[in-house]
Amino acid sequence: MDTWNIVRKRRHRRPDQSSASIHTNSGASVNPGTYGRRTTLRGYFALPDRHMKIALVYPPTCDPTAPYLAVPMLTGFLRANGVEVLPIDANVEAYDALLRHEPMAAMRDRVENRLRWFDSRASLNHVEQLEYLSLWQARGDAHAVPDGIGEAVAILRDGIRFFDPDLYARAVDTVDAALRVISAAHAPLQLDFTGYRTPFALTTPEEIARDAEPDRDPFDAYVVGDLAPRLRAAGVGAVGISLCFPGQLQPAFAFGHKLRRELPDVHLTIGGPAITQLLIRLRGPALRAALGPFDTAVVFEGEHTLLALLRALDERGGDPRALAAIPNLVHRDRLLGAKSTPGEASEDMRRLPSPDFDGLALDKYLSPRLTLPYDPTRGCYWGKCTFCHYGLAEVGTASYRERGIETVVAHLGALSARYGTRYFYLSQDSVAPKTIVKLAGALADAGLDLRWATDLKPERYLTTERAKTLRRGGAVACALGVESASPRILGLIDKGAPVAVVGEVIDRLAAAGIAAEAMCFTGFPTETLDDALETLRFLDERRDRVAAFLVGEFDLTHGALVAQAPERFGIREVWQVEGDSLGTGLFFEEDVPSKTGDEPARLDRALDDLSAGWLLRRYPWAGSLSTAHTVLYYDRFGRDVFRRLADVVRGGVIGARPMVLPSRFDLSAAARVLGQEAEIWDRLVRVERRVSRPAYSALSEGSSPLQPKPGHYRIVAGEPPVAVRGQARGRRPSNSPNALG
Repeated sequence: MDTWNIVRKRRHRRPDQSSASIHTNSGASVNPGTYGRRTTLRGYFALPDRHMKIALVYPPTCDPTAPYLAVPMLTGFLRANGVEVLPIDANVEAYDALLRHEPMAAMRDRVENRLRWFDSRASLNHVEQLEYLSLWQARGDAHAVPDGIGEAVAILRDGIRFFDPDLYARAVDTVDAALRVISAAHAPLQLDFTGYRTPFALTTPEEIARDAEPDRDPFDAYVVGDLAPRLRAAGVGAVGISLCFPGQLQPAFAFGHKLRRELPDVHLTIGGPAITQLLIRLRGPALRAALGPFDTAVVFEGEHTLLALLRALDERGGDPRALAAIPNLVHRDRLLGAKSTPGEASEDMRRLPSPDFDGLALDKYLSPRLTLPYDPTRGCYWGKCTFCHYGLAEVGTASYRERGIETVVAHLGALSARYGTRYFYLSQDSVAPKTIVKLAGALADAGLDLRWATDLKPERYLTTERAKTLRRGGAVACALGVESASPRILGLIDKGAPVAVVGEVIDRLAAAGIAAEAMCFTGFPTETLDDALETLRFLDERRDRVAAFLVGEFDLTHGALVAQAPERFGIREVWQVEGDSLGTGLFFEEDVPSKTGDEPARLDRALDDLSAGWLLRRYPWAGSLSTAHTVLYYDRFGRDVFRRLADVVRGGVIGARPMVLPSRFDLSAAARVLGQEAEIWDRLVRVERRVSRPAYSALSEGSSPLQPKPGHYRIVAGEPPVAVRGQARGRRPSNSPNALG
């Protein structure tokens, strides 16, 4: 069960936070409100005769189909400054270690052993019912995945079978089934390639440490048995964990706890957009507690701060006075608990070298073609969207900066030649249309014959001729920030792109042969059902030109203008719950509910009906936005591939076979606990506004115990269990569509 996140609305959209940062977890506090004069790091330290060797680690849980930019950017910068770097994409390595026959067979056995234990119980309480259901839901997957996972991974890496839509679908379904098995085996964990969630995840440092315990952490064997020994053998003096997305928070801290135990003399630091936004809201003792197992943390963009940290460790051995002099470095302080010195939050893009992917396990990605990320710009040239709060900015959106066009062309050409690929994702926050058109023309003139995709803000500047220039320069897809098609909501968002202009840009890109992807969301404050349906109608009217789309849900974030001035957006109240010591959740209540009664359900049905016209998948698979696999499918089959495949692909878990197994408890009766669980968390978050294990227990203990009622259920991978009535010899199992019979 997705704990208190049940009542949190998350916008499911790839935050292309390309800026590289490193943070440490030592418990410091950063107060952006107290920042005065900025201290610059450029030239701050003289180059020492020796350098400490550092390992840069990118933790789960993220996209395993392509490298992310943070570690390669830091690697390139540090190596250019004479530092020895060991880069490690622990995300892809950890998944590569898990998605194999033996580990998945062990997960199957864990599922079966837990079910046997539950079946020995006289009754099941509320929490036990939740786990019992999750185990049964994944039981069919657990019996199929061990024998099918090797084939699934092989298909995803095969240059021929990858492009067979049916084989690809079966491989994706099998990997997704494996994630469900891993989650059930570590219940109440919910794990996918965008999130890592448990009921009390990240609420307190104690809960973080609890979730890091070996029996609760599916990545424990990788860290303890592989990563830590490798770091020890390499003789690293520092480890930097690069944390870009919220879904990496718990795994990153779990890595920190284990590495602190395994490598007690190594300096641990952490950084990146996700941890920056967590730490800059905390002060003193709370900041120190948030550092947890880490010695330091780097906030905002991290190249120069990390270099200064390594030089201080080389020259002064971690002397607190030396650390205190480094801008944007969070460190422990005897008096305050933790603090940092203010500094420049942004790097000069013109001075940064190309990302360096040497040393990463590039053969482990789940893809037949290597797609490399590259950042021609950082920050946002618009910087006005009221919902946005970019992770490496103090407030609002980071300042916009660009590399020179000649530099970008040279970098991309060199990366293409060095790593043998023509595929790139231009991974920046927002690129000015003039710049991307100029870059496309320069790439075409250079004859590099690259293929790339990027995110764009739809602007009038993108005329028919300029769209053709993008295509000529190698553009395969552009993900457009549509947000909403309601003029009123767009005005509140301050998007600066009228609906008519957005439609024209989609038309022009599609006419040029570029896949136009639409990134939208619903649930912005005061958005009515009619407002939301305007967005769906906009997409429906352009179904032959929209290559794929995403309609997420609005999520209120610290720093966004909506959170800073809620009264301007019809919001009566904004709050954090007591017990969320890290401030990871932000909730709001409107003056007048914008959707009531069955309107949310009507919107969901309309979205389901619209989505049926495309083959849309969860991130990061082909059919999701801004992903390597999607770009490869566009390049092979054309911009409308996911429209043409909508009614063609069947999929299914490799090795799935039906089984009928006995159960001591009635799953239909157990399923009632799901509604009770949602009510409990809604009460904790929205009524009592406090989250803790005792508070949860006080409410969950009111649920009735589940008494035994034996039965039989048909299970098969990829499907929910179905009750089998009677079990008379020779009678076929029921084909009832009811998940619980």
